[in-house]
Amino acid sequence: MRIAVDAMGSDRAPTVEVEGAVGALLERPDITLTLVGDRAAIEVELARHPDAPGDRIEVVHAPQVIDPGEAPTVGVRRKPHSSIVEGVRLVKHHRADAFLSAGNTGAVMAAAAILLRPIAGVDRPAVGSPVPSATGTFFLIDMGANVDTRPQHLVQFAHLGTIYAQDLMGVEDPRVGLLNIGTEPGKGNEQTVETFELLSRSPALNFVGNVEGREVIRGACDVLVCDGFVGNVLLKFYESIAGFMAEELKREMEAQGVRLDLKRLYSRLDYSTTGGAPLLGVNGVVVIAHGGSSPQAIRNGIGVAVSAVERRMVEHIAARLGQVAETGESR
Repeated sequence: MRIAVDAMGSDRAPTVEVEGAVGALLERPDITLTLVGDRAAIEVELARHPDAPGDRIEVVHAPQVIDPGEAPTVGVRRKPHSSIVEGVRLVKHHRADAFLSAGNTGAVMAAAAILLRPIAGVDRPAVGSPVPSATGTFFLIDMGANVDTRPQHLVQFAHLGTIYAQDLMGVEDPRVGLLNIGTEPGKGNEQTVETFELLSRSPALNFVGNVEGREVIRGACDVLVCDGFVGNVLLKFYESIAGFMAEELKREMEAQGVRLDLKRLYSRLDYSTTGGAPLLGVNGVVVIAHGGSSPQAIRNGIGVAVSAVERRMVEHIAARLGQVAETGESR
């Protein structure tokens, strides 16, 4: 299996990407990697890893970089030889099975939508991520790709999230919840009320109803559906409060002379443990990593991409959404 990695995307590129890629190769002898970006800069970093299996590393030169602040679609069109566009193009032409980038999220989404195209039955591809809860993990979708959505889009997100939960989280019949301000069917704004009705009528979904913010962390569902505006706010608050509470706990224990190993707790709350969020709904595996990713995050993000390919997630989404389109249940 060959995974393409944007070597110029993170805040500390290409150092982080190369170190993470080498780590992934040493862990998994069954994959090869293509590092996409400035060839000279990448080779300088590779020289710092004499243990890297060079026979399983390819470098594809991409002289342009789409900066974090650039308008996504404009950046994709003006920089056709950027590491993001070239990486997605490798997937399009079947020279890579998946693509991972910690670069401009909007540009990755735009390149994937333009070059790979959405799967039939998907109006808007979405980004989701596993999030820890008291009972394990739930999948949050959407977490920023779509800030203005219609009820039918949210229903599609529910199907996308269901496939992810089945294929990559091992949940046989994922419980789908709709993030709302109350549990009653009539709660929320016009969008959530209509979405509730559509989800309730979907025989292919295990819809468990509205989920309030206070129930999210308690494991009320396996897939939590919301628009990208709310999802992005929730995720970033979740990340920040988790770190805050862990630091406060550590400080309090130290003040009382209590010694406790918090590595497991930090590992569970650290986004680098997941490594990347898949862009669901396009004809190819594309994984988006955090701009501040560590080498561990890149390594784990590559693992997410490998799992998505191995479990044929894209094919499963296409089959499911094809059936949904035939029934017209999301309209």
